[in-house]
Amino acid sequence: MTTVQAAVLGAGSWGTALAKLLADNGHDVRLWCRREAQAQAIDERRENQDYLPGFELPANLRTTASLEDALGDARLVLSVVPTHGLRAVLEQAGPMLPESAPILSCTKGIEIGSLMMVSQVFEEVLPEERHGQLCYLAGPSFAREVAGRMPTAVTVASSSHDAAEEVQHLMRNQSFRVYTTDDVVGAELGGALKNVIAIAAGVGDGLGFGHNARAAIITRGLAEIGRLAAALGAHPMTVMGLAGMGDLVLTCTGDLSRNRRVGLALGEGKKLQEILDGMNMVAEGVRTTKSAHALAQREDVDMPITAAMYRILYEDQDPRTAVAQLMLRRARPERDDHE
Repeated sequence: MTTVQAAVLGAGSWGTALAKLLADNGHDVRLWCRREAQAQAIDERRENQDYLPGFELPANLRTTASLEDALGDARLVLSVVPTHGLRAVLEQAGPMLPESAPILSCTKGIEIGSLMMVSQVFEEVLPEERHGQLCYLAGPSFAREVAGRMPTAVTVASSSHDAAEEVQHLMRNQSFRVYTTDDVVGAELGGALKNVIAIAAGVGDGLGFGHNARAAIITRGLAEIGRLAAALGAHPMTVMGLAGMGDLVLTCTGDLSRNRRVGLALGEGKKLQEILDGMNMVAEGVRTTKSAHALAQREDVDMPITAAMYRILYEDQDPRTAVAQLMLRRARPERDDHE
């Protein structure tokens, strides 16, 4: 495998896991941290104790709090910045980005206010001549399992076949399989919206509703994702693949899912702010629920589970009341094409 200089922007659990993956593949990696103190702590301990404890980081991975240092001479750039902070980091990093290296976004979400997908934020902030470098990572992938070299399959979406294939080549190994797709919209929506449905699955688990309810939430949640994806021009099969069903099943059922844990605590009667105050990592689904709800209204797409999560998260509706309203909605055929 060709080895390159790689930059990873964002030192949370996912950014650290991906930086470790690249370093394990033999690449020289610079992991950018927002804070100098965090960068120094990771370098000294050879471990990210705050966000990914228990994994020793290879010697060819070093940290920095300087974007210029991180991006200098990079032949591959990974952006792992949460959606709410992405635009500001891109505006700062944009002039330093290498001219021809693939830029892989590993962020899943929809920007509040603008209702832009992450790809649209990249394309708005970066000049048009950089758009052919842009790729987007999607699929079922918990950070701890990737860091532990457990078998994982993901997909890289890009309008550029060459850029997607280059990322595929640089990231794949015996435990990390990488597919490619040209359906950026479908991959992005699957990755963003599954977090909303995962909160709903957690709410059901917290209320003690059992496996029947969880299966129904996953299945009808997939239908919601498919409706919005179709309205925005995605390929229908993308929703059935790794970026859609694969990521949805993982996030709705896995104990490592931050979004499911938020829902679980809501179902157990805790208030949202109390839950968030007790977490040191971002649960993207909380913010994505607000933007997804607004996007569904803008596109006139029926997304009842998303609407219920919006009422629970932002209108303080009792979870049991929200579930009852979902169950008593108008009777209808299961397939949307009957309407």
